[in-house]
Amino acid sequence: MPSDAELSRLKISPEVAWYMLSRGIPLPDCPPLHKTPEPRDLPGAAFDPERVDKVLLVFSLLRHTKGRMAGKPLKPDPWQIAYVLAPVFGWVHLDEDLGDYVRIITTLYVELPRKNGKSTLAGGIGIYLTCADGEQGAQVIAAATTRDQAGFVFDPIRQLADSSPALKRFVKPLKSQILHKRTGSYFKAIANAGDAQHGADLHGGIIDELHLHKDDELVEALETGTGSRSQPLIMFITTADAGRRHTPYDAKRTRVEQLARGALTDPSTYGVVFAVTAEDDPFAEETWRKANPGYGISPTRRYLREKALEAQQSPADLAKFLRLHLGIRTKQLSRYIELAAWDRNAGPGFDEADLAGRPCYGGLDLGNTSDLTALCWAFPNAARDRYQMIWRLWTPEDNLEALDKRTAGAATVWVREGWLKTTPGNVSDYDFIQAELLADCETFDVQEIAYDRWNSSQLVNNLVAEDAPMVTMGQGFASMSAPTKEIQRLTLLGAKGAPALEHRGNPAVRWMVDNLAVAMDAAGNVKPDKANSGDKIDAVDAMVMAIARALESEGPTESYYESNDLMIV
Repeated sequence: MPSDAELSRLKISPEVAWYMLSRGIPLPDCPPLHKTPEPRDLPGAAFDPERVDKVLLVFSLLRHTKGRMAGKPLKPDPWQIAYVLAPVFGWVHLDEDLGDYVRIITTLYVELPRKNGKSTLAGGIGIYLTCADGEQGAQVIAAATTRDQAGFVFDPIRQLADSSPALKRFVKPLKSQILHKRTGSYFKAIANAGDAQHGADLHGGIIDELHLHKDDELVEALETGTGSRSQPLIMFITTADAGRRHTPYDAKRTRVEQLARGALTDPSTYGVVFAVTAEDDPFAEETWRKANPGYGISPTRRYLREKALEAQQSPADLAKFLRLHLGIRTKQLSRYIELAAWDRNAGPGFDEADLAGRPCYGGLDLGNTSDLTALCWAFPNAARDRYQMIWRLWTPEDNLEALDKRTAGAATVWVREGWLKTTPGNVSDYDFIQAELLADCETFDVQEIAYDRWNSSQLVNNLVAEDAPMVTMGQGFASMSAPTKEIQRLTLLGAKGAPALEHRGNPAVRWMVDNLAVAMDAAGNVKPDKANSGDKIDAVDAMVMAIARALESEGPTESYYESNDLMIV
């Protein structure tokens, strides 16, 4: 077995490495850019090598249908086993209702540059789910945005089934579906949500080229159609998009990255993204190898050389080459605060009672009445180079289910642990929020509370009537840039055991920090960008406003940024 350090570099679990070596399969040396954790730490999880054996056996009974490999057995490459098939089909746990073991992973996301065998991999998985997964009446579908695109997915799979001598006795390939007679199962292609919902009792689904889907209708129809199955599998398979925000692709890709970073936890979802970073030389062969796990076979070296040459001669071809062949989202926004730096500032923790009577500054982000409301209190030390931070976060109780969906179920945990409070009904209960804010004003020495003057409400009027020190604050670059930069500076300055922006590891705020994107103007000023952030950033907006008031209270001293460069990591 390789060392733990080597397995970490390869992003291969000990269980998968053992399986491959025990079967004489070499370990691949092409780790994905992003890989979510395997569910090995889930209580009761076990790795079942015989299940993976069965999948590989089914693949071996299939035959390639095109090119120089036509007619030969479909033997998965080591990287496909290490990073897709073994993790997805090997990890199981006991279903107490069934009294049997079932797969843990029910959602699979695979992102690959073109010509790396996505269709063949998806086809093998589709046929396995239809014919060999032990599921009676399995309904497995391939979904795409148009009939033609659905055909592009389905036709290669039908050809796989039709060309396999071992399957001829068991399956009947038709024009629009593949039938498995013994179990009454079928595989077919669809191109709209209506088809997905009609009689849906899905055991499996393959959603091709997710970046082409303009809305969630079809995706949600598939994801909600598996409720009666014990071990369904929905597979998303795609190339990268150009970096558009708030699309079905962006939501899934962002979630996979957050799971890979540990910002969220969901053992039922597994994903890999093969790509390089914008810092890699796009014309170096080593870069091509990093992005393309099938490099040298498919895509061939010659093919990528030709595409790279085209890219060198045309800006339009360069953008296409970066996206389609290196997996780079060409308009992707840079991360402003890295989670590792944020986590270093969690601190050992402190008791809110110790803050009683301390001067502090508040930021109130009212947000949408049916979503989140955030209040941040910033407590500076005497030198104003360290802060202790606390947040009050509220959401209507009717919004909790939607928030759970966006946070892999974490929102309910935040409520249970006290980081997030729910208010009755489907809109924010401002009376409830007002009472808690005024209680804090009684406890702390509140100097000012900033709020967005363009998003004020009756709540603000009520607070002013109660003599709360409310201060309007614009949300433009002029007001937001200095505190936003200061938060980044303090985050980078802080160290484990010596936090500069101590936040007690608030997990709800951590999620929003991970979502943060910033807008920048021509002069280098920055501000939080709600439109382009991955998801909610209300707690960050509230923090920026609180820090802004703390900085303003220091008086007209020279800004740090007048003599130092902007820091964006």
